[in-house]
Amino acid sequence: MTSPHLTIGILNGDDIGYEIVPASVDIAKAAAKRHGLNIDWRPTPIGRAALDIHGSTMPEGMLESLAKMDGFILGPIGHREYPKVSGAINPHPILRKYFNLFANVRPTKSFPGLGAIYDDIDLVIVRENNEGFQPDRNVVAGSGEFRPTEEMTISVRVITRTGSARVARAAFEIARQRKKRLTTVHKNTVFKLGCGMFVEECYKVAKEFPDVVLDEVIVDTMAMRLIRDPQSFDVIVTTNMFGDILTDEAAGLVGGLGMAPGLCIGEGNIAMAQATHGSAPDIAGKGIANPYAMIESTRMMFEWLGHNRGIKPAVEMAATMSRAITRTLANPATRTKDIKGTGGTTDMTRGIIAAIETEK
Repeated sequence: MTSPHLTIGILNGDDIGYEIVPASVDIAKAAAKRHGLNIDWRPTPIGRAALDIHGSTMPEGMLESLAKMDGFILGPIGHREYPKVSGAINPHPILRKYFNLFANVRPTKSFPGLGAIYDDIDLVIVRENNEGFQPDRNVVAGSGEFRPTEEMTISVRVITRTGSARVARAAFEIARQRKKRLTTVHKNTVFKLGCGMFVEECYKVAKEFPDVVLDEVIVDTMAMRLIRDPQSFDVIVTTNMFGDILTDEAAGLVGGLGMAPGLCIGEGNIAMAQATHGSAPDIAGKGIANPYAMIESTRMMFEWLGHNRGIKPAVEMAATMSRAITRTLANPATRTKDIKGTGGTTDMTRGIIAAIETEK
């Protein structure tokens, strides 16, 4: 009998990516070993290091190589600091569009003692990833933002029925596995056609999930309610820009962007683990970066791949990682200073690995 096997790409990204991605890989290796899952790890150049060596932040053939894998871990990208040369491309929109990763799954969970505003937050925001206002990904060619005169800039928001329905379906699937409650967030009081279409498609898809209760909240009300009563929500689905803003707000409730993991999925069979924070060049190399978001993103990827491919050891591996992360975060010595700890990146990494290896 052939042992379960996955091929996973390692893309360190920039700056603190060289600390938190290896930490995530080491933890995943420990969990995979415990559950007998064979993983073929494929280091893949990307970002500033790739630009310096290969002349492009996305070397030729990289996308084709990634397409042969089951998933990949993408470290934070510091594209704002790239030099203004032709090969300095922002990889984010290209990866999302090339692999049709239209759903960005961003959980928000509080842990006691870490500085969360509430200790009982546990929600998931599913953000549409390839349309909306973001001009780097909402059109097939050119840009969705342009300046016809020096006095005028026009930003185009793209909402499609297909895009709305598919992200809604992804959110319903997640809601079905949790508390069977889904909230769609919009602003159809103003964007009557754009948000109106998004809401229409959510209600159409709801007919496929009679066991899931769907409600709706206006985005500005949601911004307030995330502060006042985040416990009243479970799974939230929304458009690209709204999701981008609300997930950062939600991260602030539980300790900051270091506690903000993310998983990009789509209609295909590939998944991209990507923490939602930036590359933090100001702390790179100091050993103090919080690796939680990257570690949890990686854990989510293996859980998704396990269910997607019917690989039980991957699901078990993810569950073991989850328990080890929770145990480690309970100890101030094995968590970073941004979440009221006394340790650094290595301390948290070693703590989680030890918890995996000693679990009974």
